[in-house]
Amino acid sequence: MDEVRLDTTTPVRGPTADERVCPQDLREFLAVIEAAGELKRIAAAVDLDEELAAVTYLASRREDAPALLFSSFTEAAAGSVLTNMLGASKRRYALAIGLDPDLATRELILRTRDIMKRRIAPVMIDAATAPVNEVIHQGDAIDLTKLPVPRFWPRDGGRYIGTGDITFTRDPATGRINAGVYRQMLHGPRRVGMYCSPGKHGRLDREAWWASGKPCPVVVAYGIDPVLSMVGAQVFGSQDSELDFAGGLQGRGVELAPGIAGDLPIPARAEIVIEGLVHPGATEMEGPLGEFTGYYGNLRAPQPVIEVTALHMRRNPILTGALMARYPSCEIGAYYAIMRSARIWDSLEMLGVPGICGVYAHPAAASGWGMVVVSVKQLFAGHVAQVLALTAQCPAAAYYTKWIIAVDEDVDPTEINDVLWALSTRCNPSENIDIQRNTWSTGLDPSQGPSDGRPYGSKALIDACKPHRYRDQFPQSTLLRCSVYERVSRRWSEFGLAGEPPEMTALDE
Repeated sequence: MDEVRLDTTTPVRGPTADERVCPQDLREFLAVIEAAGELKRIAAAVDLDEELAAVTYLASRREDAPALLFSSFTEAAAGSVLTNMLGASKRRYALAIGLDPDLATRELILRTRDIMKRRIAPVMIDAATAPVNEVIHQGDAIDLTKLPVPRFWPRDGGRYIGTGDITFTRDPATGRINAGVYRQMLHGPRRVGMYCSPGKHGRLDREAWWASGKPCPVVVAYGIDPVLSMVGAQVFGSQDSELDFAGGLQGRGVELAPGIAGDLPIPARAEIVIEGLVHPGATEMEGPLGEFTGYYGNLRAPQPVIEVTALHMRRNPILTGALMARYPSCEIGAYYAIMRSARIWDSLEMLGVPGICGVYAHPAAASGWGMVVVSVKQLFAGHVAQVLALTAQCPAAAYYTKWIIAVDEDVDPTEINDVLWALSTRCNPSENIDIQRNTWSTGLDPSQGPSDGRPYGSKALIDACKPHRYRDQFPQSTLLRCSVYERVSRRWSEFGLAGEPPEMTALDE
């Protein structure tokens, strides 16, 4: 989260530009996924209170469910709502960053690692050319209640405009701009809640402004392209720029424009942007909200409020409503698992850990937050213990992750059946499970009991590898001979079998 650099040269660090073609904003993304058969338009009128969310939840109980675009509501509302934008779809993740949508999960992780080595700084464009400036309101002319803001779950505390959003805050000491996703309940025409979990950079920025006796300036974009949504939901290091990562993923610098109410820039190609201030002591009762854990998160309690000073909009804006639910119906799904896996793998390599063959944060485990599996080729005594401990506390995995599992190189970490096999045949629970206590968790974890015990947590480090000291005596697993596998693969269509033969990560020589 370095200080954002605004220029027109879009310097590139890392690999040179590739041949990917990526959507530049939400509307371009919708055109791409509709052409690929990945978008369903809902013309029938739906109630914004629970019905829209119910349609989304029931339609997304399959991993291959399309994105849903709602354009008609039972009450007057200006705009439309997109749900299940990415969800559990690996195909839509691939289309968002210009990759082949038919790539396997492991290949998507490897390609994502390559792409995320690139950093492209944002570019500042003239306010007059920014699409989000088609409509601008200030002061009493602002009325966010006219937008199609949903109530998702029966016991939610209200309607939530900010689930598919990105929020800019600035460190008052360094000038660094942070881009994060924070849930935001709509309290009135010009008042929006801003809940941030402890330890999140947006919360630290907010508290730093208050400590200086000043309100915290914020910019929030609703109706954002999937790349901004992706990077906002990731956990980056304190010196990483989310906007640089977003530029690298898109293959071009994120376009920003000057605001009119403060000195924070605004995303120029978003559908809706607000500028505002969070004053110390200004709160409203907020929550609960049905969260990514599949449970309601946090008791109803006072939370800080954004006093909105300016509203920027496209005509007929599209609000991105991110449903939080159990997998596969959660907006934090396949994309999050792939990106988090890539970043954990990078972290381990940067820490100097050798022998890493694969990483996967399984999306069904609380949308990729709960469990990480690492495949390792054992090279020395204590290697697996090192992998487990460093995975548990590397920046990309330290938050919330409860289960860290190490498997051998012959186990594909993206295949849960292979992982369960390794757990059942190579892990002796009384010897191969360690616990880390008082770790960084989340106030949304229901297993912690009363909320006053959060956000402290714990982590289980599970060694599901062959014991290093007894590897030579460990039974040989059944593997296909390499030459036979290659011969069968060449003859796959001759046998009348559909598709491509499965990729084997380990073979018998």
